[in-house]
Amino acid sequence: MHAMVLNTLRSPLEWTRLPDRLPGPGQIRVKVTACGVCRTDLHVVDGELPDPLVPIIPGHEIVGRIDALGPGVEGLTMGERVGIPWLGHTCGVCPYCRMNRENLCDRPVFTGYTRDGGFATAAIADVRFAFSLGEAGSDVSLAPLLCAGLIGWRSLAIAGDGKKLGLYGFGAAGHIVAQVARWQGRSVFGFTRPGDVATQAFARSLGAAWAGGSDEPPPEQLDAAIIFATVGDLVPLALKAVRKGGRVVCAGIHMSDIPRFPYALLWEERELLSVANLTRQDGIDFLRLVPAMNIVTHTTPYPLEKANEALADLRAGRFDGAAVLVP
Repeated sequence: MHAMVLNTLRSPLEWTRLPDRLPGPGQIRVKVTACGVCRTDLHVVDGELPDPLVPIIPGHEIVGRIDALGPGVEGLTMGERVGIPWLGHTCGVCPYCRMNRENLCDRPVFTGYTRDGGFATAAIADVRFAFSLGEAGSDVSLAPLLCAGLIGWRSLAIAGDGKKLGLYGFGAAGHIVAQVARWQGRSVFGFTRPGDVATQAFARSLGAAWAGGSDEPPPEQLDAAIIFATVGDLVPLALKAVRKGGRVVCAGIHMSDIPRFPYALLWEERELLSVANLTRQDGIDFLRLVPAMNIVTHTTPYPLEKANEALADLRAGRFDGAAVLVP
C-alpha cells in the first residue's frame, strides 16, 4: 500500500510505501477509492489537537470497498462499498457510552488522528464504525458526507427547529448543511470572510436567502446560528445576530480563543453550545435520508500524492465545497 504520512507535526506529508496490513478481529480492510480533506486534517497536521499519534496517516472521510475481513466480522461483506468516519472506536463501558453518548467516550479512537486514516490506498477500520453506502452516487461526491455532512447534521439537531438559520463559514460543512436546511424548510443566511463575494455568490446559488460578510448584521434576527469557521471572534457576532432564546452552536473540533464579550449578548436565554464528534446513530439517520435530500456536494479532486497541495488550498480557501483525494 501507499500513503501520505505525517511523520512530524507541522511538516509536509510524505509519500510512503508500506507493507499491506491485515484486519484483526472485528475489523475490515478497505481499498480506498476517495477520501475527503477536512479542516480537522489541518488541525492534526498543525499540532493543534492534543496527543496525536505520530507518525500518522490523516484522513477520516473515507469511501472504499471492503477487500479483507477480520475474524468475527458480521453485517458487511466483501466488495461492499462503505464509509469510514472520524469516530473509529469507543470503549462501550464508560459512563458516556452507557448513556448512549458515545461521541463523548472517555477512551475513543479517531480515524486519521489516533488511528491511521484514509490518505492512503487502503485503510483498516472497526466494522461497527463503518457505514454501508449502497451504490447510488459517486465515491468522490459521497466522501465529504462522512464528516462535513455528519457534523453538520448533528449541529442542525443541536441548533433546534428554528426556521431562520445562520451559517458562519461556508466551506465543506456549510455548503452541505445549507442544502439540508433548505430541504427542512428553513431559511439560510450565509456568513463568509468580509469581502468574499465569490463565496457569498456560492451560498446564494445553494438557496441562501441572504449572504454577506461575518462583520455584517443579517437583515433579520436569526433563530439559531452554527459556526463552522474556526474563529473564536465570531461567537459574540453570532450571539448578537440571534433573537432572544436563540442558540449559537460551535461546530468545530478546534477554535481560536473566544474573546471577552458583555453578558448582555448571552442574556435573555440565548444559548452557546458545542458539538463533539458524532454517534453511529447520527450516521445511520443522516445517510438514510441523503437520497431524499438530493444533496449535491461540490468537490475538487486531487491525486493522493497531491495531498499537501490539497491541504494548502484548503487553508487558503482556494475552492468552493470540499477537496477529495483519489488514489
